Amino acid sequence: MPEPYTTHNLQPRLGLPNLGLGVGLRNTHFEHILEHGAGVAWFEVITENFIDNYGYARHVLERIAHTCPIVMHGVSLSIGSTDALNLDYLKKLRQLAKELQPVWISDHLCWTGAAAMNTHDLLPLPLNEATLAHVAERVRIVQDFLERPLIIENPSTYVEFEQSNMAEDEFLSRLTEKTGCGLLLDVNNVYVSAYNHGFDAERYIRNLPADRIVQIHLAGPSQHGDYMIDTHDQPVPTPVWHLYALAQTLTGGVSTLLEWDASIPDYPDLLAELDKARLVMTGHFPEMKINAASGSSISTPLHFQLEELSTS
Repeated sequence: MPEPYTTHNLQPRLGLPNLGLGVGLRNTHFEHILEHGAGVAWFEVITENFIDNYGYARHVLERIAHTCPIVMHGVSLSIGSTDALNLDYLKKLRQLAKELQPVWISDHLCWTGAAAMNTHDLLPLPLNEATLAHVAERVRIVQDFLERPLIIENPSTYVEFEQSNMAEDEFLSRLTEKTGCGLLLDVNNVYVSAYNHGFDAERYIRNLPADRIVQIHLAGPSQHGDYMIDTHDQPVPTPVWHLYALAQTLTGGVSTLLEWDASIPDYPDLLAELDKARLVMTGHFPEMKINAASGSSISTPLHFQLEELSTS
C-alpha cells in the first residue's frame, strides 16, 4: 500500500501536468463525442454523477477515459462544514478514483449542509483564523485518506459573514501553505464575487501563489439586478477573459476548463467557445457582454434578504 500523502514531498505545482484545453463531460454530448471524437485534450466529470453509477453514463466515461485524461470535480465534500467528514463518501470517492485514475481530484472551499443534510449549494465560509485551522485540518485528513493532494476551488459568493477578517485570496494562500493542497482558480467566480462584494479581481489573482494553481475554470455569469450570479449558461464575457489571460501569464500556463451547465449548446459550439482561449493568449479578446437572466426583477427582495443574512 502506498505511503500516506504528505506535504514535504511536493514539487512546485504538485507535479501535475498542464492538460491544455478541456470541457465538462455532459450526457447531452455523449452521442456526438462517441461518433466524432473528443475534440478536446481532456474532460472534467462531476464526481457525484459517477459514484455508484454503473449505467450507460459510466460506460461512456470509461470509453472516453481510454483516450482522454479525466479530472474528478466534486460538489459535496463540504470541506468547511462543522459536521464530521463523511467517511462513506470519502470511501466511495477513493474507490472511484482507483477505477477512473483521474489526473487529480478537486472540490470547493465551502460547506454544503449541516446535521447530515445536503443543501446542494456551495455555501460561503466565515474567513478567519478559526475557520482556516478547521479547514486545513480537514484538507490534511482528506489528502491522507485519498493519498493525493486535494485541489481546492474558490467559490462564487453572494453574502459575507461579519466574523470574516481575512480576504479570500489570503485564506486560500495560507491554506496551501498549511496543507500543500493545490488551487483550482475559477476566474469567473473571482469576477462574480468581486462584483458582488466590491474587491479588486486582478489584485485577488495576483495575490494567490501562482505555483499552486493547477487548473483554471471559465464560465459565463448572468446579471440579476444588483448582483452577478454564477449561472454557467452563456459565453464567457470580456472581463472574465481578461482575468484568464492574467492568470495564465502569472502561472506560465495551466489546464483550462470551460464550464457550461444550463442552456447547453451543441458540442461544436461549445468547442468554438473554448477555442477562444487560444486567441485570448495572443492578445485578442472577444467582445462579449453579460446578459440579464430571466427573473432578474427579484433583485430588490434578494438584496434585502442578503443584507439580512450578512448581518445575522
